[in-house]
Amino acid sequence: MDDRSEYQGDGLGLVDDKGRVAIPVSLRQALAANSPRSDGKDGGTVIVGVHPQQKCLRAYDPAYVKILKTEIEAIQARQLNELGEPNYNLKRRGASGEPVPFDGSGRFIMPGFPRDYANIGENAFFWGTFDWIEIWDPKTLVDAVDVDPAMQAACRYHCKVKGIAL
Repeated sequence: MDDRSEYQGDGLGLVDDKGRVAIPVSLRQALAANSPRSDGKDGGTVIVGVHPQQKCLRAYDPAYVKILKTEIEAIQARQLNELGEPNYNLKRRGASGEPVPFDGSGRFIMPGFPRDYANIGENAFFWGTFDWIEIWDPKTLVDAVDVDPAMQAACRYHCKVKGIAL
């Protein structure tokens, strides 16, 4: 889909007791463009689920589901040809996601299980990856050994600016 806005940007959001957090402006604009409300009002729908490999969440617009499913089915078909049986966990993990509304300020409520899975407490770090948005617990991200060091540095920076100790 050539007309999709890509998710680029980062930021840190404060999470309230109900799990409500605001998507950073740079990412919110792409999400709103990819997920416009049918009534023309601000806001839309974001799908939030667990990441397929990392201890974080991924969030994306509803139209991305079809793209994601096509990609997973292609990987599953290759594995079927190579191994004689598909990896059923690909679809199990890939289908993880719950659609939730976000308002004009980008606020949404993170679903309970995904939030707990990713250890997200009072703060959430957002990072655009073109196709989706990753949402991390800052401490989990800076302690991870298999993520981009620039991403970890951005998280440390945002925490430092907001006076959040890691």
